[in-house]
Amino acid sequence: MDGHPGVSVHRGDVCRPDTLVEPMRGVDVVFHLAGIHGLWRPASVYYDVNVRGTENVCRAALAAGSRLVHVSTWAVYGIGRGRVLDETQPLNPFPDNYTVSKAQADELVQRLITEEGLPAVIVRPGIMLGPGDRVNFARMANRLLAGRAIIIGSGHNHVVFVYVEDVVEGLILAAVRQEALGQVYNLSTDRPFTQSELWRAIADEIGSPPPRVHIPYRALRLAAYISEALVSSENPRGQPLITRFGVELFGTDNLVSSEKAQRELGYLPRVDLREGVRRAARWYLRDKGAYGCASKPEAQALRY
Repeated sequence: MDGHPGVSVHRGDVCRPDTLVEPMRGVDVVFHLAGIHGLWRPASVYYDVNVRGTENVCRAALAAGSRLVHVSTWAVYGIGRGRVLDETQPLNPFPDNYTVSKAQADELVQRLITEEGLPAVIVRPGIMLGPGDRVNFARMANRLLAGRAIIIGSGHNHVVFVYVEDVVEGLILAAVRQEALGQVYNLSTDRPFTQSELWRAIADEIGSPPPRVHIPYRALRLAAYISEALVSSENPRGQPLITRFGVELFGTDNLVSSEKAQRELGYLPRVDLREGVRRAARWYLRDKGAYGCASKPEAQALRY
């Protein structure tokens, strides 16, 4: 690969075990980040990629003798639980194809660690934010510039965002610390934003007015239920305008503790969210022609 001496590129598919053998040959650590999310697809598609695909990666790592860092998500605990979530919380995912399949994959990795000696670490990061973030930041900025951003409820609820470089540091620590093997770690920020604070920070950095319209949480959740009912998940081109998952994610109070990772791994969130938003905004404004004010339904949907 030009400009990257010593880097080999292998193209494969987690759903095809034969494509995973060569990339893992002689590899010390495998970071498993592949997955499907943010799309309106049948549960079977999510299961095939996020669960069976994870098992394929795990078994390839076992065969190669590689250490595995499995990237799960904080959302496997459930959303709007009303308390600070740490690693002792049982998995109780929101009934969404993405979160359910990620919880199943998380449990699969835990089972392989216990029953087959898989040398793995499970990491559950918050929602990553930073330059290059088309999934969350670009969509939120698009909505602000289009005058379509709203606040769900009062806006005083906390949202689980964390800067991407902090997550990367946590992943590396999970990969190199011997005591991390077999463990589960949350990766979050020490200074979380509320929903209103996040919207205002993004608005300030991209030069847009912050959202002023508040829509009651229960009313929007009902609208999301109806929106989902009108679009079949079997239709690969259909996307509901609003989803219950998006409403729950932004409209309920969520706090995740990374105290265990700080204590055991030396994880330390270094980039506060305000600075993270500033860096993401610089990327977004530079490339706004590619990501700004998209008109496709999926770009405007509240599908985070």
